[in-house]
Amino acid sequence: MEQQENKLDGERFSCSICLDLLKDPVTTVCGHSYCKSCINTHWDKEEQRGSYSCPQCRQTFTPRPVLGKNTMLADLVEELKKTGLQAAPADHCSAGPEDVACDVCTGRKRKALKSCLNCLASYCENHIQPHLQSAALKKHKLVEPSEKLHENICSRHDKVMEMFCRTDQQCICYLCSVEEHKDHDTVSAAAERTERQRELGLRRQTIQQRVQDREKDVKLLQQEEEAVNASADKAVEDSEEIFTEMIRLLEKRSSDVEQQIRSQQETEVSRVRELQERLEQEITELKRKDQELKQLSDTEDHNQFLHNYPSLSPLSESTHSSSFSIRPLRYFEDVTAAVSEVRGRLQDILSETRTKILQIVSQVDVLLRQPEPETRADFLKYSQEITLDPNTVNRQLLLSEGNRKVTWMSRQQPYSNHRDRFTGCCQVLSRKSLTGRCYWEVEMKVGVGAVRVAVTYKNISRAGSIDECRFGFNDKSWMLYSNGNSYNFYYNSIETPVSSPVFSRVGVYLDHRAGVLSFYSVSDTMTLLHRVQTTFTQPLYAGVRVSSGSIAEFCKLK
Repeated sequence: MEQQENKLDGERFSCSICLDLLKDPVTTVCGHSYCKSCINTHWDKEEQRGSYSCPQCRQTFTPRPVLGKNTMLADLVEELKKTGLQAAPADHCSAGPEDVACDVCTGRKRKALKSCLNCLASYCENHIQPHLQSAALKKHKLVEPSEKLHENICSRHDKVMEMFCRTDQQCICYLCSVEEHKDHDTVSAAAERTERQRELGLRRQTIQQRVQDREKDVKLLQQEEEAVNASADKAVEDSEEIFTEMIRLLEKRSSDVEQQIRSQQETEVSRVRELQERLEQEITELKRKDQELKQLSDTEDHNQFLHNYPSLSPLSESTHSSSFSIRPLRYFEDVTAAVSEVRGRLQDILSETRTKILQIVSQVDVLLRQPEPETRADFLKYSQEITLDPNTVNRQLLLSEGNRKVTWMSRQQPYSNHRDRFTGCCQVLSRKSLTGRCYWEVEMKVGVGAVRVAVTYKNISRAGSIDECRFGFNDKSWMLYSNGNSYNFYYNSIETPVSSPVFSRVGVYLDHRAGVLSFYSVSDTMTLLHRVQTTFTQPLYAGVRVSSGSIAEFCKLK
């Protein structure tokens, strides 16, 4: 019995916000008591709304009430604490400050389980039972608990807004639909919800598809990052290896030059020393003979002098020149000059190579996907004026309109011979190559034959096998065919039918770096006929082929 009384007291003296014993208790105007910090925190969250409510009875106050300490309640709580009173166990079904409270509960409010759009009230697990059991109440619309049920009531007629006015795009009640909205497009709120739900589903599908596309893009970018890093690491490694090899070659060449210099030095020094030794021997012999002659010359006895004179050996001729042609300080200096010249040439090569390498490095660019144009105005931003090269035109074709118009002729034209001229196919190429992002249009007048709009590498054959020359029948050209009734796309002799109405003007969009080539029919709108995604390895040239009375003209777009 005492435990029941303590529990009851615990509930009476507990804060309904924190569910603990009251601390520094204060009482609101409506008579409910809370911890001062709890109620202030609750009202701080309602500051923007401009009104302040009691968490239990939902009574609102404006302006924010000034709270004073409930001294008597504080003393009573302190007195009861001395008896061992503890806070009542937290009731997880009780409504907290952020919960929707049951409108039927008295005393401590319990959490609402559902809100009823018909009753405009919220019910806890116990009080919702009639709506789950009564046949009449089962027809009511139950939704997740909401504090905004009053927003479902028409402020004019105080009725539930079950209708939607599509004209004014607002929810209305039935009386509104027969009065001020009687001539408007009105439907039930449920029907409008179904339509909006369908639109919402489509929008979600679009968003989810975009998410998938972006996730793919992220994965591709991650792969691109890995590829860039791997390529850079490989280039650094290879460059270091090449430069190390170059240094090794220079060191070897330096060693070879040194070895050759030392070898020649040794040879020349040996020759000099050998000659020097022979000269020194000759000097010794000459000095000896000179001494003999001196002795004879110093003899005072005439008979003795004359007797010994015939015995003197004749002086042999010198085998060496009396003078040497010596180049002053010009022995290996020419080698130094030659090495210095090599150094200068190497510096020039390294300087040129450095500039070239830096230019190549600066051109490394991760190709991020660029949005493709959608409207004709977008395409015209990349418009390119195409003029045709007279040196490539087949003799069955006539160029006019500043080399923009091609007309098939029954008689051959008197063009001079040129190695770039198409001889077997009635084709012609543009004068300039196409790189980057380009767009051009071709106006076609199809006669008995057809018109073929193409792009190609410059090295396509001009004679020989017919398929080597024809646009679309080799791996060097891409071609859209029109006979006036239908389109077909050709590449490397593979035909791809194009299902589309035929128009007289075709637009061609090229993003060379991205490897995108698209053909469009041009009218009030741009209709994609065929799109190619590949890797272009060379600059491209615009081309056209006409036959049997057909005409094609590259349009001026600026």
